[in-house]
Amino acid sequence: MIASVRGRVAAVAPDGAVVEVGGVGMLVHCTPGTLATLRVGEEARLATSLVVREDSLTLFGFGSDDERGVFEMLQTANGVGPKVALAMLAVHTPNALRMAVASADVKALTRVPGVGPKGAQRIIVDLKDKLGTPEQAVNAALNGGAPVPAWRDQVHSGLVGLGYSARDADEAVAAVAPQADVEVAEGRSPQVAVLLKAALRALSVR
Repeated sequence: MIASVRGRVAAVAPDGAVVEVGGVGMLVHCTPGTLATLRVGEEARLATSLVVREDSLTLFGFGSDDERGVFEMLQTANGVGPKVALAMLAVHTPNALRMAVASADVKALTRVPGVGPKGAQRIIVDLKDKLGTPEQAVNAALNGGAPVPAWRDQVHSGLVGLGYSARDADEAVAAVAPQADVEVAEGRSPQVAVLLKAALRALSVR
């Protein structure tokens, strides 16, 4: 399995990006929120999930390991393939999906293109107790219980303080997560002010 890719962004398209890894351009399909954080010519890191079919190998990329984990868990539901799972994450953040499943919110799930009322009910039944709760996700990341980085709470609080909804703030934080991951990997502390500006840009282009 290809768990992640890191390299220079060679191209960005409406449904994916090309990331150069070791001289090879890898096409990675992403949500609009993740694509909004990528800039051609700059380095990026994406958590990835490789979907293998008889006639294709398709790589999907995400701004965080949590988003990738939810993408893979969604596909365990009857009738949910990678395209629908990606569409669900394009409409809802991982925590919003957890909330929708935990509260049996059929209306929220049917906002996803390709998911009807019956499909939404099936997803709720299949994924109940599997996705976890939003509170658990906030208190511990999926990588063994590591604490959520401080910048996430600070950026989230800043956006809410500016009048954005908690859901919008969740989406914006997810969108700027790859930028913060690059800074951490390079040994630098994520700058909250810079990330907040990036989050505001991501919200403005939705």
